Parts: sequence; C-alpha cells; structure tokens
Amino acid sequence: MALAGWSDPAPMSLAQVEQRIERVTVDQGKEMYNFLICLLADKRPIGEVMLFELDRRNGSAELGIFIGETSEWGKGYGTDAVTALVAFGFRELRLERIWLNVWTENDRARRAYERAGFVLEATLRHDRYEGGHYTSGHVMSLLRDEWLSRSSPPSR
Repeated sequence: MALAGWSDPAPMSLAQVEQRIERVTVDQGKEMYNFLICLLADKRPIGEVMLFELDRRNGSAELGIFIGETSEWGKGYGTDAVTALVAFGFRELRLERIWLNVWTENDRARRAYERAGFVLEATLRHDRYEGGHYTSGHVMSLLRDEWLSRSSPPSR
C-alpha cells in the first residue's frame, strides 16, 4: 500500500491521468502535499512522494511514495525522498505523527521506512484482496519526538 489509489489493477486512461493531475493541483497545500522525485543528474522524474489525509487538528498525515522507474529501485532514492518529506512534515507543517501503510510482502519498502525511523504499529490481516488471494498490510508511523531524538535528524 505504497500510495493510496495506486494499487488499482486497471491502467489509467489519459483522461483519468489528467483528472488526477487536476485534483492534485487543486488540493496541493490544502488536502495534500505532492512532490515529484527527480534525479539530480538529469532532472528526470522517476516517481512521487506525498503527504495526504492531512489532519491539521491532530497533527497527522499519511505518507505515500511511488517510484515507477523500476531501473531506479534499490538505489536509495526512496529513502532519500521519504527522509526529505518527513523533515518537511515535521518542520514546515508542524506535524506530530506521520504514518503509512505497506504491504507485508514489500520487504524493500518496509526496510526503507525503518531506515527513515518508522516503527511498526499494527498488522492489518487480510486487508486487501488481489491476485486471487488475501494479503495483509503493516501500519507504520514516526512521531515528532522520535524524529527529533534520532542521532542526526535530516537537514533537508
């Protein structure tokens, strides 16, 4: 469950992509903060990272990330993007808690989240039906105090 709505099995039409871009544009800074992940070398976009489900009253938001360029997986870009977004959420938005969902079988993502300081809160058993079987998900979170107490909070 890396990013809400991105686990849909059907491909998106051009019209659906345009509607999504319009929705993200309208909601940017209100309901969500969505950023492209671009390579520094050539500024090529390889994915997105976002904070959504913003609860300003309670100071929480859900984190989502997607790296579509599979050739760029495993190079630390996801960890870098998550680390930068977490810093943005705690510093600029003054959040208290950032949380996420990750499929139990997505070990690579779970390890990246753990490197960024996220801890397991719960396992949601059989919360998704896909490919003819049920699978489970993990809820992970990071609190402001945990982020601040890390030996060297990211400077981004």
